[in-house]
Amino acid sequence: MRQDILEYLLAHKGEFVSGQKISEHVGISRTAVWKHIHALKKKGYVIESFTKKGYCLQAAPELLQPDVIRKGLQTKVLGHTIHYYEKLDSTNNVAKKLADQGEPEGTIVIAEEQTGGRGRLSRSFFSPYGKGLWFSVILRPDFSPMEVSKMTLLAAVALTKAFRKMGLTGGGIKWPNDILVHNRKLVGILTELNASAERINYLVMGIGINTDISQQDLPRELREAATSFAIEKVPVHRAALLQEVLRQLEAQYMLAKESGFAPILEEWKNLSCMLGQMVDVILPNTTFRGKAVDLDETGNLIVMTDEGPQKVIAGDVHVRPAVG
Repeated sequence: MRQDILEYLLAHKGEFVSGQKISEHVGISRTAVWKHIHALKKKGYVIESFTKKGYCLQAAPELLQPDVIRKGLQTKVLGHTIHYYEKLDSTNNVAKKLADQGEPEGTIVIAEEQTGGRGRLSRSFFSPYGKGLWFSVILRPDFSPMEVSKMTLLAAVALTKAFRKMGLTGGGIKWPNDILVHNRKLVGILTELNASAERINYLVMGIGINTDISQQDLPRELREAATSFAIEKVPVHRAALLQEVLRQLEAQYMLAKESGFAPILEEWKNLSCMLGQMVDVILPNTTFRGKAVDLDETGNLIVMTDEGPQKVIAGDVHVRPAVG
């Protein structure tokens, strides 16, 4: 019903149409029309309303329709098959079902909104309608399952390079795959694996990028921890950003397939905002402090403590604020 109202408004964009005409067109009450109009406004549609004149659609949010994304994409594999949704619980959930059904490598699942987006360590991920890129990529690499953890490092490298190309130059990577701008998180990456001991059947990489979220949009508990292109005052078109992300992700993925992960890890170090910094490491059973000094050949973080070097395989790492 809401889609019918939207299509009617789009057909009369820039014109006032009465609530009565809309209600007759879609077969619902004027009160129901008002409720749907209110919901469309919350999704970013600019709709003026005046008594006796009705409703006028002035502007619509930029949606990530597949034909818009494919136009000028310039990738060989990623993004040529696209599954698009207005709302999902999680793009990763849908992508895993599609992968189980044999969907080809490079398929992406996009949603304008996620109601159950997830990040690392089962944390929820804020994914409001039309305010970011919420998507998942299906990959079928021929790497050993032991190397799959490096794929999140690869994704962080690709995203940072894409952001810099799109004008956001201040971001850096915090281990393993958080991208921070002014010490606030811009991106979430969640990689999920289906594999046997010998081979990877498929890998689903879920990525969430905050683009148009304002400070007021953020839940109160995230206002000091999260940022977006809009908060950083870097204008960006979501479709163009997604195209650049897919290009960079494909380039890094092909490099890893051809040359292994060593060049990816070196690039990660170049783009890191935490190497050389004092950090707190929080593990399930202990915490410790030291200086983040390197990555090893498997992508683990090396932290130099008073007792010597410590290898961090998993856990939370927080950069300590500078003193003085």
